Amino acid sequence: MSRDFLKERGIIKRAYLLILFGMGLTGFAQMPIFKRYYIADIPGLGWLADFYFTHFLHYLGAALFLALSFYCVTAYLLEGRRRFSLSSSAYVRIALLLAIGVTGVFRVLKNLPDVLFSPGFTLFIDISHLAFMMLLMLAALFFRVVKSGWIASEI
Repeated sequence: MSRDFLKERGIIKRAYLLILFGMGLTGFAQMPIFKRYYIADIPGLGWLADFYFTHFLHYLGAALFLALSFYCVTAYLLEGRRRFSLSSSAYVRIALLLAIGVTGVFRVLKNLPDVLFSPGFTLFIDISHLAFMMLLMLAALFFRVVKSGWIASEI
């Protein structure tokens, strides 16, 4: 295996973790918990109470995450599958990320002025988006404890 591939994996991992952390933080900021529980009153964290700013950052994070995802999928399909195989934990994470993405798309559509969803469907999408994110966090913690990474074996 080439050194460039190992270096690239490290950069992708750091970018993935940074983007997901940012999206998790800004996603939770959309629910006014940071203002309600006075976390935004801590010096330097006041921006967490600004709904429109955190909303913009969340969308920016989603765009970056989609770009990173498309890059990884393309790299895997073009060359990666000849070098390594994905683990079962990778497939669980991919399924959860896809579920978060689909519910995220519906949340974006919900915010468009000409799109109307019923209150029940809106609540379902909102809770599903949050639940899938929480499941991803729990799955990541579990896979970290059992030491199951994204790659099963290198070919």
